[in-house]
Amino acid sequence: MPDGSRLPAPVASPGSPVSPLLCADPLADATIAQVFAAAGCDGVPAAALAIVNREIAGWTDNGMLAGWRAAADVPVPIARALEAYVAQASLLPPWADRAQIARAEELFMDFGMLSCTLLFCASLPECYVLPDLADVLHAAGQLEAHTDYRVRSTAAMIFPVMLHGGLATPGGAGVAQVLKVRLIHATIRRLILRGSPDGALARGHVPPLAADGGGMHQVVHALGWDPARQGLPCNQAELAYTLLTFGYVFLRALRRLGIGLPRADEEAYLHAWNVVGHVLGIERPLMADTMAQAAVLFERFQAGGAPRPGEPDPRPALAAALMTAMEREIPLPLLRTFPVQLTRYLCGRETARTLGLARRTAWPARLLFLACLGAARATDATVRLAMPGFSISRMLTRVLGYRFTARILMDQTRPLRLPEALLNQVGSVLCEWECDSAAPRWMNRLEARLSGRGRG
Repeated sequence: MPDGSRLPAPVASPGSPVSPLLCADPLADATIAQVFAAAGCDGVPAAALAIVNREIAGWTDNGMLAGWRAAADVPVPIARALEAYVAQASLLPPWADRAQIARAEELFMDFGMLSCTLLFCASLPECYVLPDLADVLHAAGQLEAHTDYRVRSTAAMIFPVMLHGGLATPGGAGVAQVLKVRLIHATIRRLILRGSPDGALARGHVPPLAADGGGMHQVVHALGWDPARQGLPCNQAELAYTLLTFGYVFLRALRRLGIGLPRADEEAYLHAWNVVGHVLGIERPLMADTMAQAAVLFERFQAGGAPRPGEPDPRPALAAALMTAMEREIPLPLLRTFPVQLTRYLCGRETARTLGLARRTAWPARLLFLACLGAARATDATVRLAMPGFSISRMLTRVLGYRFTARILMDQTRPLRLPEALLNQVGSVLCEWECDSAAPRWMNRLEARLSGRGRG
C-alpha cells in the first residue's frame, strides 16, 4: 500500500466524516465565545480583547503555563475561560518524541540563514495558494500594504518553536507562542462569522458590512463570508495545509537545491511540526509522518483550493508584494529577479502560475540565474565527493537569507513581537548563523562579502 493512501481526502465524500473545511477548533472557539459573552457585545468587544491581549502577552515561556492564573482584575468568566484553555492546550500529545524534536531543532540551527530564505521563497508563497486562506490573510493583515506583517508574525512563531528546547522544555517558548496564535485564529474566525462556527454553518451566508473603523478587528468583522462556499475561516484543512508549508515544503526545497536530508532526519522534522500542529489544534489524521504522505496530502489540499470564477483573486497581489519586499533588499539590478526565479524553481510552475509569478524576466537575468543554479549544482555534486560540507547552493541561499533576515525580520526599529528574553535569544542565534560551520573558511569569507557583512 502506498505511504499516502491512508490519508483522508480534504473534501468529504458521502458517508465520510465532516469535511475539514467545515471543522474549526472547538477548544479555542469555546474560549473566545466565553470572552465575547462576558463582554455582552454583538460587535467587536474591544475592551475584552484588550484584556486577552494583555494576559497572553505574559505567556513568555512554557514553564509558566503550568498552573497559570489570570491577573486578579480580569473578569471571572474571562479568567476561567483562559485558565481552562491553557490547562488543556499546553499539553504535548502522548505520541510526541523528544528525541525527534531535538533532532529537528538541530537541523533548523544547522541550516540557519538558509531556513530564512526558504521561508521567504518557498513556505510563504505556498501559503498564498489556497484562495480562501489568501482571503483571510489579505483581510487580517492587509498584506499588499504591509507585507512584513505576515512575514514577521510567522517568524515570531517559527523561531520560538524551532530554537533548542522550544517545544519540550520549561525554558522554551514554543508552546506559549503557539497558544497565542491559536487564540488569534479563533478570534479571527469569531469576528468574520459574527458568532460561533456551528451557528454560522446553520445560518449560512454572513453579509459584508461597512467597516466601523480602520483597525484589523473592524476590517475582519465587516468582511462577509459564505461557509457553504468557502468553508470556515482558519479551518482544519487550511491549518493543516499551512503546517505542511513549514515542514514538507521546507524539506522539498532542500531536495530541489540538491542538499536534501536523510529520510530519518526528514521524518524528525515533520514530527516536530506535527507536535506544533497538535498544540495549534490540528487533528492528527490531517498530519503526515513521511515525505510521501506529505506530498499526497499537500496535493489534495491544493487541488481542493481552486478559485471561484468571477471573484477577485487576492493571491497574485500577495505574492507580488512579497517579491517586491525581497527585491528591494538586493542592491544589483541584474540580481533583483532572483527571488522570483528562486521561488518559481522551489515551488514549481503551477504554483508560480497561480501566484502570477510566471511573468517573463529579462533574458540576461534569466540566463544568469540558470547559469548560477546549474553551475552550483554541478560543482556541488563533484566537490562533495571529497568535501562533504561543500555547497555553493547552500552558500548563495544563505546570502539571500541574511539580507532578508537583517532588513525585514531583525530591523531594530521594528523588533519581532516576542518577549525580551526570547528576542535576545533570537538575536544571539542569528549572530551564530553568520558563520556556516559546515562550510570551509574561505566560503564563509566569500559569503560575508556577498551578504554585505564585511570581510568575515
